[in-house]
Amino acid sequence: MSERSVEPVVTASDLSVTHVTPAGEVHALVGASLELYPGELVVLIGPSGAGKTTLLHVLGGIETASSGSARVGEVVITDASERDLDRVRREDVAFIFQSFGLLDALTAAENVEIPLRIARTEPGARDEQVAALLERVGLAGHAGQRPSELSGGQRQRVAIARALAASPRVLLADEPTGQLDSHTADAMIDLIASVAHDDGVAVLLSTHDPSIMARADRVLEIHDGVLTERGVLAQPAASG
Repeated sequence: MSERSVEPVVTASDLSVTHVTPAGEVHALVGASLELYPGELVVLIGPSGAGKTTLLHVLGGIETASSGSARVGEVVITDASERDLDRVRREDVAFIFQSFGLLDALTAAENVEIPLRIARTEPGARDEQVAALLERVGLAGHAGQRPSELSGGQRQRVAIARALAASPRVLLADEPTGQLDSHTADAMIDLIASVAHDDGVAVLLSTHDPSIMARADRVLEIHDGVLTERGVLAQPAASG
């Protein structure tokens, strides 16, 4: 196998997450290690409750690991200050959720605008970026509509546009097609794959749908918190 010509943007080593419940300890993640590279789409499969969401949350800095280490860019997020974690969550990592995570009171454009407002982007540039992002996801004519006026596929497209607004290095997608019909889901995977392959973003996408594996550069599998590599389906950037 050819050597990669790029450094991983995410590295995790021996990550474990243990929850203490009245019934005893629950091992949500057990010694998980992985690397994510720019420009690759990595699909994470496994049954419900296997640890997919926990892994994404730890890598995104919104859940704390019980042990092990994880790095995003130059920041070791498992040993970072809250200030550094905030910066990683704001600038380096974006999430797409199955439930879309849109604010119902805001229009599509206003939802996409949120990361740009947080980044204090100048209003004129902000408007241009929002318009360009909505056009990219095929919603140029829906900027003024609220989530309740959009279909499930359209809402997920707004969520993707919002995720891209911050120009993240890493995109973590937690079952983004779970509420979509098969045709809409296929279009959504096309869009997410373009984020990896055209924008150079490292994408980790969790799913129950085995058909999505065919679109992946690599497949990871998780069962009972234990992560394994299922296989390399397409080789990311390699040195000549």
